Amino acid sequence: MADFAELTKMIETEAKAEGLALVRVKMMGGTSDPTLQVMAERPDTRQLTLEDCARLSRRLSERLDELDPIENAYRLEVSSPGIDRPLTRLQDFEDWKGHEAKITLTEKLEGRKQFTGDLIGAEGENMVMDVQGLGETRLPFSMLHSAKLVMTDRLIQATAPLSAEGADEVEEIEEEGQD
Repeated sequence: MADFAELTKMIETEAKAEGLALVRVKMMGGTSDPTLQVMAERPDTRQLTLEDCARLSRRLSERLDELDPIENAYRLEVSSPGIDRPLTRLQDFEDWKGHEAKITLTEKLEGRKQFTGDLIGAEGENMVMDVQGLGETRLPFSMLHSAKLVMTDRLIQATAPLSAEGADEVEEIEEEGQD
């Protein structure tokens, strides 16, 4: 596979051309079911419409076919980060302050790798959170392994969709070969 950093940079350029912010690029599924996962969002709403998703998917498919940066067959998955979104950029910790998050570090800090609590924000190169049992804690962003928001009523309220149009409609699809 091509340099993953270069691949990510190309995907970010294409997302920006569509007016979207790249949240995460991740190769998943190993050799048995490789999937290139791309998460993006509209910077102004922090959401991604179905139309945005389809447009970015088509654009990335064309560009990936043209460059052919991944040797073997793979699936392309373009999606919204979802409600319990991953936090991948230092700015995410500032943007989502006041919400509960779970952070895992690459190595132990204060005797542990996992921290859960309310985000206070970002300070310099640190993620700052009110950790249960520790209080205000600064965690170096350079040690971030993974982080995601925890599903709470407060988060659900803050991320209500811009439009629920069509959410209550059911589309029945008849599969071939079934009577």
